[in-house]
Amino acid sequence: MSTANLTRDETAARAASVTVRSYRVELDLTSAPDHSEPGFSTVTTVEFDASAPVTWLDFLGASVESVTVNGEPVDAPYDGARITLRGLAASNTVVVRATGLYSRSGEGLHRFLDPVDEQTYLYTQYEPSDARRVFACFEQPNMKAPFTFVVTAPAGWEVVSNQAAVTREEQDDRQVVEFAPTLPISTYITAIVAGPYHRVDSTWSRDDLTVPLGVLCRGSLAQYLDADTILEVTRQGLDFFAENFQFPYPWGKYDQVFVPEYNLGAMENPGCVTFTEAYVFRGAATDAQYEGRANTILHEMAHMWFGDLVTMQWWDDLWLKESFADYMGALASAEATEWTDAWVAFANRRKAWAYSQDQLPTTHPIVADIVDLEAAKLNFDGITYAKGASVLKQLVAYVGRDAFFEGARRYFREHAYGNTTLADLLSELSATSGRDLDAWAQAWLQTTGMSTLTLERRGKRFEVVQTDPRPHTLGIGLYDFDESGSLVLTERLDIDISRPRTPVELKETPLVLLNDGDLTYAKVRLGGFSVRTVEASLDRIVDPLARGLVWSALWNATRDGELDPRRYLEVARRFAPTEPNTALLTAATTNAAFAIGHYLRNDDRDRWRGEWLETCWATLWAAEPGSGSQLVWARATASAATLDERRAGDIRALLDGATAAPDGLSLDPDLRWLLWTALAATGHADTADLDAELTRDDTASGRTAHLRALAARPDAEVKARAWESALTDSSLSNDHLDATIGGFRAGDRRDLIARYDTSYFAALTGVWAQRSIEIARRLVVGLFPAKDSTEAVDKWLDANENAPAALRRLVVEQRDHLARDLRVRSRAR
Repeated sequence: MSTANLTRDETAARAASVTVRSYRVELDLTSAPDHSEPGFSTVTTVEFDASAPVTWLDFLGASVESVTVNGEPVDAPYDGARITLRGLAASNTVVVRATGLYSRSGEGLHRFLDPVDEQTYLYTQYEPSDARRVFACFEQPNMKAPFTFVVTAPAGWEVVSNQAAVTREEQDDRQVVEFAPTLPISTYITAIVAGPYHRVDSTWSRDDLTVPLGVLCRGSLAQYLDADTILEVTRQGLDFFAENFQFPYPWGKYDQVFVPEYNLGAMENPGCVTFTEAYVFRGAATDAQYEGRANTILHEMAHMWFGDLVTMQWWDDLWLKESFADYMGALASAEATEWTDAWVAFANRRKAWAYSQDQLPTTHPIVADIVDLEAAKLNFDGITYAKGASVLKQLVAYVGRDAFFEGARRYFREHAYGNTTLADLLSELSATSGRDLDAWAQAWLQTTGMSTLTLERRGKRFEVVQTDPRPHTLGIGLYDFDESGSLVLTERLDIDISRPRTPVELKETPLVLLNDGDLTYAKVRLGGFSVRTVEASLDRIVDPLARGLVWSALWNATRDGELDPRRYLEVARRFAPTEPNTALLTAATTNAAFAIGHYLRNDDRDRWRGEWLETCWATLWAAEPGSGSQLVWARATASAATLDERRAGDIRALLDGATAAPDGLSLDPDLRWLLWTALAATGHADTADLDAELTRDDTASGRTAHLRALAARPDAEVKARAWESALTDSSLSNDHLDATIGGFRAGDRRDLIARYDTSYFAALTGVWAQRSIEIARRLVVGLFPAKDSTEAVDKWLDANENAPAALRRLVVEQRDHLARDLRVRSRAR
């Protein structure tokens, strides 16, 4: 195993023998604007106590120039990942002078050149273990310490870190900025942001606490930054958490920075939260997009307490921060912002992610067995986030909201600035609720899979039947038609179940909805009479959460091969055009496109591609002008047109201006690129067309979209260049790699790309060994062959039993997705 892949056992041993007292990290970033310079100077001074004479510091960089221990230069072996320290005293001061490397993969210190203003922008991203790409450290979450950062950067740049600057010294064309020491935090949530960022300042105050607020983005995006909206959600969130957590915001200031080429949605660095700049909308955006951004803002804010203030000992308990933040993001959105329907998107979007992940052979308990960092990297998944949040929603229903929040408050007070495990949290929640939660934890946190709930008739009675039995608190909603013809809730039964079969007394109504209110985590099947009702009247369900649960139930039954995908598509074609909730509409159109591409046989697939394109096109023109629905259908049209050329002429006329766009629809740059990519994938746009569009939108987003569209063209030489570039061009940034892979796969042209299947499997182990895990993961997942058989992947798995566990996990998951496609397809007769 590579020494870069730290294990749980060895880091536990290191934590037992080393106590870190402080870090001082000095970075010289003045070379950053010269992109021919690959590296930067990094000097780390770390003070720690040691009970053993030998330990190591983690560092991934170009070189280590010198190491001193307690004032004496030492020979400290460096293997490219670890700096070995020997002859340690009880108390030590170690200084490491080294050269770090600027990143293009979003790991470590990422460097980006904006093509609009030709300015350089930097930001760090560390989770779970990339702080060591920037400074020498003890890279594990349970070795917290105060950090003092000193950054030398070009004059005029914004330089931001976790704490406020205490000194800023100008030196000709450079500045030296020293930040106040942080409170004790883990390495992975330290942060540096530097560059000519645009900044908007404000404050939030409550009681005797005032917190400076900042919102930052690249200068060329400043015209699109709706800082007032972002700040409004920020203040609403701080009010909500202050009231419910009753632990004052501890990190001094609260900057939120939108950064380019980001691998995540956001990262909770205390006092310096970073977000993908996809949340800075360059054109029209739907309500679902704004709600999603608000949810992410509040998710990261919840981390200021769950994760930053109190941190897990090791990545096994990653859920202690991510599940709570996911739950709190939805709760705060629904109760503190205008997005009162946040639980609708959670039920339909986040839980769909969890259900999919939890049915894979690589599923794992919420409290996972994470043996090393590679495993930790892959466990930022639907189980840890959405399943964990769903289970917490169930827990709140089980113990009561007041007891839950009082337990959280006691947890913060008891473990502030420390590290915890599952037992620490359960102790506090048990004390406040009066319930022994060990059995609950065993059933929900330490097992895998999910229950499927079905209502069965037993004579004149009904039974709730559950597979994989667990304790559930759930509602059964009885829906009937009112005088206006709407389907409304007429009665709700709230019950606790734990057995495989639970008798219930209820009257039969046109729609009986299990898990009404979405209190528990389980797949729900609609009874035969309920399916017939929603196939005829889905649009008459008034309550958006109930409607979302029905959409979810239909989709889960389709994925599991229990509902013919053509029936799902008929429902989508009939009712998606009138679905008013844009989160539900986006999911329905996305799922319909997926069902066509993955779950239909070839003859049905070709027919449905054309029919779905016509549905999208007609609904686009019929949609309310300027509405979010109109925008969703425009995007769905572009997606459908990537696979079917029948509207190519009409789309080109829109782009060329020969035909006016539908009233209210803005053909903004992002939508134009979606449409151009559709034309390119079907052979109706050439290099000159795409170059001309790039001239209109020569921005970072435009260049990425241009790269995708070029690779989408249905030409054997184009596909060969894209394949070669993806596998061998290490200069591609993370975003440009995604664009290349996306273009290569666009249009589902197996006739052009099947020839690379053998090369894919031959390249896997080399890719994993030679590329960073972030880039390798994109290659392994993005280029996986969509064959009509699992034979090739099975052969690779059999021949590579000793391949790295994280690599095998990714391949096994892709194999399972393919097997599901084939299984569902075979049932669609």
